[in-house]
Amino acid sequence: MTSTDRVRGVLGAGALVCLLALSGCGMPGEPQAPSLELPVPVSDLSGARTGDVVALAWTMPKNDTSKVALKANEAVAVRVCRAEGAGVCVAAGELNVLPGAKGSFTETLSGPLAGGTPRALNYFVELKNKRGRSAGMSNAATVLAGLAPSAVASLSAEVRRDGVALHWTPEAGEGSLSAVRLVRKLVSPQAVAKQKQGPLAPAIEPAEESLLVTAGSARGGALDKGARFGESYEYRAQRVVWGMAGDKKLELDGPLSAPVHVDVVNVFAPAVPEGLAAVANPGANGSAASIDLSWQPDTESYLAGYAVYRREGAGEWRRVSGAQPVVGPGFHDANVQAGHTYEYAVTALGDNGHESARSAAAQETVPEQ
Repeated sequence: MTSTDRVRGVLGAGALVCLLALSGCGMPGEPQAPSLELPVPVSDLSGARTGDVVALAWTMPKNDTSKVALKANEAVAVRVCRAEGAGVCVAAGELNVLPGAKGSFTETLSGPLAGGTPRALNYFVELKNKRGRSAGMSNAATVLAGLAPSAVASLSAEVRRDGVALHWTPEAGEGSLSAVRLVRKLVSPQAVAKQKQGPLAPAIEPAEESLLVTAGSARGGALDKGARFGESYEYRAQRVVWGMAGDKKLELDGPLSAPVHVDVVNVFAPAVPEGLAAVANPGANGSAASIDLSWQPDTESYLAGYAVYRREGAGEWRRVSGAQPVVGPGFHDANVQAGHTYEYAVTALGDNGHESARSAAAQETVPEQ
C-alpha cells in the first residue's frame, strides 16, 4: 500500500466518523421542502342580499398550509368572484385583509344580475401569497340574483291595548312565496337597567327582534304583541321573497323602509271585569249578615286591583271597597242589613291610574233572620 492509499484511507475513516457524529446530534434524516406560504383557504364564507346589495363575511386564517403562522402585520391579498350557477367565476373585487381578522365585502348588483327571476349566485374568495399563488377557493356563499322585492311604503304604527298595530301599503301579487319582515329595535334609554329583578320578573328584552308576517302581508297589516308598555321602539319593514337554488330554499330581501318611532304609552284602562256573582249570608248565632262577591280575574300585566260599587234601588253608585284597590277577584261586604236588596258592580284599576267601566250588575237580597 502506498503512502497515498494510506492517506485516502485515513481521510475516509475520518469522514465516516464525522457523519456518524452528525447523525448522532439529531440532524434530520431527510431534507424538508420549503414552505410555499400559501394561506389556508377560507371555510366560513357567508353572504346575504338586501335590495341590490350583497354583503359577504368571513374569517381570515392565521396560518399557511404548512401550519406556519402568517405574519400578523402583513395583509393578505383577497380576490372575490361570483358565478351564476355552475358558470365561470367572474371577478367582483379585490382587497387586503390581515391574518385572523374578520373579512367583509359588499357590492351592488346591476344589469342582468339585478333583474329576472330569482336564481343562484355563488360567491367565492381566494387568498393569495406574495407571489400571487393560492391554495384554492373558499366555500361557496350562495345568494339569489334576480329582481329584488320593492320597498315597503307608508309604514305606520298605532299603540293599542293588545300591542302595536302596524300598517303599510300592500303590493299586488304578493302570495305564498312572499312575506313582510318587521324589524323592531328597542330605543328606550337605559332600557335594560329598568327591568325588574327576581325569578318572576319578565325576561330582559332583546335590543332587536324581527317578526315575519306571511298571512297578513297581502292585507298590509300586523299586530306586534311583544311590545311592552313604557318602552320606545323603532320599526322598519322589508319585503321578502324566496327562490330555489337546487334543493335549497333561499331568501331575497327587499330594502328596509324608513324607520317609524313609537312610544308605547299605556293610556288604556284594564278590561271590564266579567262574571260578577253575589251570594248573601243571613248570619246565624249572633253573627252579622253579609254578601260575598266574586268575579273572573283580569289578566292585564298592569292591573293594580279592583274597586267595588254598591247601590240600593235607583240610588247612586257608591264605592264600598275603600280607597285601596281590592287585590283579588272577590269582596266581602259586611255592611248590609237584613231584608235589603243591593246591586253591585266592579271596575278594574290599572297601575297607570286608569279605571275600567263598571261591570254588569249583580243583585242580591239579604234574608230576614
